[in-house]
Amino acid sequence: MLHNERNERKRGQVGIGTLIVFIAMVLVAAIAAGVLINTAGFLQTKSEETGQQSGQQVTNRLQVSAATGTHLQDSNVGVVNMTLKKSPGASNIDLENATVQWVGPSGTYNLVNASVDASGADGHFGIIPFKDADQSHPVLNDPDDRMVMVFDLGEGDVGPDDATYTTTTGDGLSFFGSQLPEGSSVNVKVTTKSGATTTEQLTVPETLSGSEAVQL
Repeated sequence: MLHNERNERKRGQVGIGTLIVFIAMVLVAAIAAGVLINTAGFLQTKSEETGQQSGQQVTNRLQVSAATGTHLQDSNVGVVNMTLKKSPGASNIDLENATVQWVGPSGTYNLVNASVDASGADGHFGIIPFKDADQSHPVLNDPDDRMVMVFDLGEGDVGPDDATYTTTTGDGLSFFGSQLPEGSSVNVKVTTKSGATTTEQLTVPETLSGSEAVQL
């Protein structure tokens, strides 16, 4: 009888030990599952954000519909006007937040809009509405919208009388670099806020004599 009681006691102890181990395993599994669920949710959110940003870099691009050179003097182009529209499928693009890298005969210049105060910028560009039915300037919010980026080169050709170009200093669009001589080329890279880039190479005609404006 005593022997049976001892066996029952041992079985009870083993059963309690097994239950404790089982509960511990369940707790560990629950914690691991929670960690996995949180990690999966975090990774899903990051992948969605990355996918959205990557999509914007592809779709939110600009197209250059025309480029002209004006303020011609001494066989040089003093002002470049580049007409932009948004690419098919692009969402609204705010040109005020765009940046421009200008690579020309006189060097490389990083430019921002005239309304932006950026201490590291080498110069500014202006934005004027060309075709803007709902007056969304400087935002391209319609496929039919057209905005003109204006680059003043070498000296102050665009002055305070041109109100649409006025900068925060009130003295007209700030100039940079040097004027473009006949036959020269410049590479213009426009980057939108979403990171989408548009690159255009502009070439000045071999001769400017007798012209008031030229296509680039």
